[in-house]
Amino acid sequence: MKATAATASFPDGNTLIPRFREAGDVTLDLFHRDGRVEDRWLGLHPREFELVWRLAEQPGERLTRKQLLADVWRITFEPETNSLAVHVARVRAKLAPFGLSAMLATHPEGGYLLDTPPGPSAYAFASCTER
Repeated sequence: MKATAATASFPDGNTLIPRFREAGDVTLDLFHRDGRVEDRWLGLHPREFELVWRLAEQPGERLTRKQLLADVWRITFEPETNSLAVHVARVRAKLAPFGLSAMLATHPEGGYLLDTPPGPSAYAFASCTER
């Protein structure tokens, strides 16, 4: 595919996707499709990674079940499973050893949000400037 065809197919064809996304003390790495806290990888499965990556795109903002199913699972119907809740529980379990399970919060009106302080963590900033 030519570059011009890609630009025509995708409205933001000139927009680069960042490799890293900060989610509080978690650094998400798109290349590895995993997250890490300091120097320890979380071992996220693909959908778990996509879920956290999507929530980290808009930290502090509620995303409904319907939005997450559309954006992460790419489905527009309500499945008769609790797959989203199971993935959220698995991510929380992987964050728990670091004391970070509460950062993946359930919104009182339904849906989920990433409850993290704005900006990168102190560790992420220090490690990025040393490279």
